[in-house]
Formats: sequence, structure tokens, C-alpha cells
Amino acid sequence: MPGACAPRTRTAGSVAVVLVVLVAGVACGDDRDPPVPRPWPTQTALTWQWQLTGEPDVTVDADVFALDGFTATADEVDRLRARGKRAVCHVEAGVLRTSRPDAGRFPPQLLGEPTGRPGEWWVDIRQWGVLEPILTDRFRLCRGKGFHAVAPYDVDGYAHDPGLPLTFDDQIVFNRRLADLARSLGLSPGLVNDIDQVAALEPDFDFAVNEECYVAAECDRLLPFVAADKPVFHVEYDADTTEFCPTTRALGFASIHKSRELGAWRAPCLF
Repeated sequence: MPGACAPRTRTAGSVAVVLVVLVAGVACGDDRDPPVPRPWPTQTALTWQWQLTGEPDVTVDADVFALDGFTATADEVDRLRARGKRAVCHVEAGVLRTSRPDAGRFPPQLLGEPTGRPGEWWVDIRQWGVLEPILTDRFRLCRGKGFHAVAPYDVDGYAHDPGLPLTFDDQIVFNRRLADLARSLGLSPGLVNDIDQVAALEPDFDFAVNEECYVAAECDRLLPFVAADKPVFHVEYDADTTEFCPTTRALGFASIHKSRELGAWRAPCLF
């Protein structure tokens, strides 16, 4: 029987249970069999899907699926695992999204400025003692639903205008703590964006997720992951596959074109 943090339906009751458990700080999903850690395949042309809105389409022809850790269900992840697919859990780490069921656990003194996206605020990543139990429960939620890996999002606040005096070193320390936390729970950690720190953080993470490196003319900065035989999962929003696929395919990236709302539609680069 699935745990309270791994609801198999999207009923209002199940969402309420998730909220109660997360707010209480209980170890979410520990009563389900955790995924067995597996090394990422090397020298293999992986394909991927990133879907954060709408009903997840787990029938897409892809090897790796990145889904929202709060809204994806254990049933959906189980269906992916049954097909031999890898499931990556997308959760916010460096920001507070007020629509999340555990938003009440973030004290006001933790918050910086809004991110520019509705209902989101940068958080003070230096306050690890406050953030660690919240993020631990989020990662346990991922594990409890059967995800193989976790991709913490918004882990480059120092490079924006967070309203907090965050430094390059503060971010390095925080991101390494996230990687260590993921591994302690049997999850493979992925580095999302944070392009300026790729060279420093590659040894700590198993894969990279990048948005729009082609348009930004910085795909070459992800080569430390390629050189280490680690996958790079890449998406472009404003460039067509005919523009970026020849470049990113040559680099060995798993690349797709998607709309910014990250629904089910995708146009992959074909090897």
C-alpha cells in the first residue's frame, strides 16, 4: 500500500494528506520500496521528456522523464519503471513557490525578492539548518514515489537579484549539500542550469539539465559533463530543432524543443 506522501490519484483528499505530512516534517514515502540506484549509461544516445504541466504522458517515446515531484503520482512513476524508463523528480530548492503544499514551512526571514515568476520568492540558501528538513522531506517524497533521480530547480540565485547577499561560494556550498542529500536518500542528483558553476560542480552531480544554452551561445560550457560521460538533458524554447539539433547532437546532448509551459508536447533531436 502506498504511503501518504505517494498518492496514486489526484483527489482533493490525497492532496490534503500530502500537505499534512509535509508540514509535519515526517519522512515521506519511506514505506514504499525505494528505487535501486543505477549508474547512468555512458556512450548511449538517450532521449528525454520534461513535463511539468498537464496530465503526464508516460507513453512518450523517451528514455528519461523529468516530472513534477508534487503532482506526479506513484502510479505514473511505476508505469515508467515498468517500461524500463528513468524518472527524474523536479522540485524547487532555491525558491519558495507559494502554491506548494509545504509553503507554510518557509519562515518569512528566509525569503528574499520575488523571482519574477508568479508566486515565487528567492530563499536564503545560507540558512541550511532551516532548509534541510524541508528539502529532505521533498526528496523523500520523490523517493517514496519511486523516482530514480532528483533535479533541484533554481539553484543559481546568486547570479540573479535575489534580494539577499548570496555569493558564488554560498551557491557552491548549497548545491553540494543538495547533491549529498540526494545521494543519502538513494537518489541520483542532477544540476539544473547554474551554467557558471558547471566546471566546479560536475564532480558532485550525475547529470545536467539545461535550458536554452544554444540561444545563449554557451552549450560548450556543459562539456565537463560530456567529458565525464554524464548525460546532458537540454531544452530550447525559441529555437527550432533545425537550428540547434546539429550543434547539440554533435556535442552528445539529449535535446528537445518545447513550449515554455512544459506540457506534453515535444520535438526531440533525433540521432
